[in-house]
Amino acid sequence: MARTLVIETATAACSVALIEGGALIAEHHAEVGRGHAEHLVPMIAQLPDGGRADAILVDCGPGSFTGIRVGIAAARGLGFGWGVPVHGFSSLPLVAAGAFALNPGSQPLAVVLEGGHGEVFMAAYDRQFAQIAPFASLKPDAALAQLGGRIAVGNGVRHLAALDDSLDLREALPRAADARLLPAALTSLPPRPIYGRAPDAKPKAA
Repeated sequence: MARTLVIETATAACSVALIEGGALIAEHHAEVGRGHAEHLVPMIAQLPDGGRADAILVDCGPGSFTGIRVGIAAARGLGFGWGVPVHGFSSLPLVAAGAFALNPGSQPLAVVLEGGHGEVFMAAYDRQFAQIAPFASLKPDAALAQLGGRIAVGNGVRHLAALDDSLDLREALPRAADARLLPAALTSLPPRPIYGRAPDAKPKAA
């Protein structure tokens, strides 16, 4: 049965997991802030067989620019070295998957992640992972207007709480082990960054 290494570095969490046939074999998960480059490879090495797998899944974002690049670079390097395929997934449905697993009876929810520059990344999903509100980078007041009374989950909910503390807001970070809960269609993205907004640097005018 094929074994998959999952790498998750798109937010303050650094998280790795080995999954096989939909079952979790092992995982390591820690909130490291900006220390992904220092923590990721040792965490993989601590997995059974040094994390060796038949395929690799990596979080492509949106999230931290640096964290995303660290994870994708590691996934590509290991994939090349092991001669195995590398695919991507998005942090947004991953957070939704974890929330649905913790709250089996919950209705459609919005995932709200830190976006930088005072914005949040936001999308809403139903229990079949259909995206019912489009992915966007929004100012908190705009995100609040689009929330539509849904539960909000993620590490960006504090920005909404500052505007309305009566909402059902749940702090959460993506976890690599939850990739086993995603449908196959959401784990076959190309392994390249999903930044969510345009880069800050602009080319010089001619």
